[in-house]
Amino acid sequence: METNHTRFNALNRPEIVRGIRDSKFDLLVIGGGITGAGIALDAASRGLKAAVVDMQDFAAGTSSRSTKLVHGGLRYLKQLEVGVVAEVGKERAIVYENGPHVTTPEWMLLPFYKGGTFGKFSTSLGLRVYDFLAGVKRSERRKMLSANETLAKEPLLKQEDLRGGGYYVEYRTDDARLTIEVMKKAVELGAVALPYAKVESFQYDGNGKAIGANVRDLIEGETFLLEAKKIVNAAGPWVDTLREADGSKRGKTLHLTKGVHLVFDQKRFPLGQAVYFDTPDGRMVFAIPRDGKTYIGTTDTNYKANIAHPRMTKADSDYVLNAANFMFPTLRLTPDDIESSWAGLRPLIHQEGKDPSEISRKDEIFVSTSGLISIAGGKLTGYRKMAETVVDKAVRLLAEDGMGGGIGPSVTKSLPLAGGDVGGSAVFPAFVRDNAERGVRAGLERTEAEHLVRKYGTNIDIVLGLMGEAKREAVATGLPKGLLLELLYAVRYEMASTPCDFWIRRTGSLLFDRDRVLKWKDGVHACMARLLEWTEERSAAYAKELEDELAYAVIPQDDDNAD
Repeated sequence: METNHTRFNALNRPEIVRGIRDSKFDLLVIGGGITGAGIALDAASRGLKAAVVDMQDFAAGTSSRSTKLVHGGLRYLKQLEVGVVAEVGKERAIVYENGPHVTTPEWMLLPFYKGGTFGKFSTSLGLRVYDFLAGVKRSERRKMLSANETLAKEPLLKQEDLRGGGYYVEYRTDDARLTIEVMKKAVELGAVALPYAKVESFQYDGNGKAIGANVRDLIEGETFLLEAKKIVNAAGPWVDTLREADGSKRGKTLHLTKGVHLVFDQKRFPLGQAVYFDTPDGRMVFAIPRDGKTYIGTTDTNYKANIAHPRMTKADSDYVLNAANFMFPTLRLTPDDIESSWAGLRPLIHQEGKDPSEISRKDEIFVSTSGLISIAGGKLTGYRKMAETVVDKAVRLLAEDGMGGGIGPSVTKSLPLAGGDVGGSAVFPAFVRDNAERGVRAGLERTEAEHLVRKYGTNIDIVLGLMGEAKREAVATGLPKGLLLELLYAVRYEMASTPCDFWIRRTGSLLFDRDRVLKWKDGVHACMARLLEWTEERSAAYAKELEDELAYAVIPQDDDNAD
């Protein structure tokens, strides 16, 4: 019997492809980032038959390369984008309640200095307005701190001309895992999702309406027709590429900007408190402690090079290092201190004459004469609301075309994500404690067990159910049991198809635990090769891909066109 688990198992890819090829869908979503995953979930939860394809891994584009915050967009108050702050601010709490295992409250410190962008009055007023617009709960409302109190929160801060600080709550997330959990829930509710499947062209009926897409399976090589009543283009930085293929790229277009983050070991950058601060050029930058590391970013520069592989340049590295040394002057960080990095693209909607940081993050929907629905712009935090709006539009168009009716409103506001059905954020600590104990009894170290429970939420039952296989593999390969549980679950239940899928987007280890990757990458590669029955050619290609990513994370290129 087919279940949601068999439909999101990389070992079952041939069966998944056959099922897609032999079906007709209400909705085809192109793009498996957070927006596409959200649309698939919203559609499936309303009873629509939805399919999602992505030419890369899920979340491989923008959705694994953000600042990893579900945040309310405080900086947009500076640009008077009150509507954006109000909407995404309220969405933070919804994301947290639906997925407490992938979202964590994080108190943020906003220091203000003599002559800086923010002063005491503007910080206090801005945070108060922020609290009001975002509907912040009483326990998380902003506090104003003196200079001494601010330094007590973070002694590494620059002391000269410090006047005080604002203290308020944001939410930290693992953006890639958030995307995966949304996609898993969509599949659980009936959606079909296939990574490494590239839309090459659209299929039209006699009236010029899009009725499907010609899709190439980039792993097996075959091309097939995927039929759908409506098609949504949620391809992020590739939205305009698909609009061109549809002959509908006119009017508003995308403006890509690049953001780079650097990662340092806590021994070298011992930040104890997340900080949001002004840079000398007036931009705002985050510095955030996470899992024994500190990451800092981001840049915001125009980008016109390789969309699939944005890289850190020397200018990016210098900018972030200068910002870090400006705000934390005793550290004297150098390029040799960079342990990892990532670069991502923002698919914004072009606004003539505006600098990258001034361009609105607001999302917009375009519908072409062929019926192709394109969604552009937006923020990670607002994914659920964006998805609701897109599916509302698709449902209306289906009804107008006589192809659907009786589809109700969105239900995702109170729909837990995969792994998130723990009974709400308030009981999550108790859930972690109780289930970590189960992990210990199953043979894991306590810290390892707690890590897995926090990561997988209610899916820890399935993870621990793999312990027998993990123990056998541990004997055969020498890999740790905890790592094998993550690997087996990623392949069998999260559609991980390559080592990069696993090390970057299912675990985040390449970004935040490089030593772990270097120590175990060969064993993981051998295990995946055996499970997925790779050819020698494919095995070599995947090994090279991981080595390239390890190098790109620490070695800047000269400029964006160096490739």
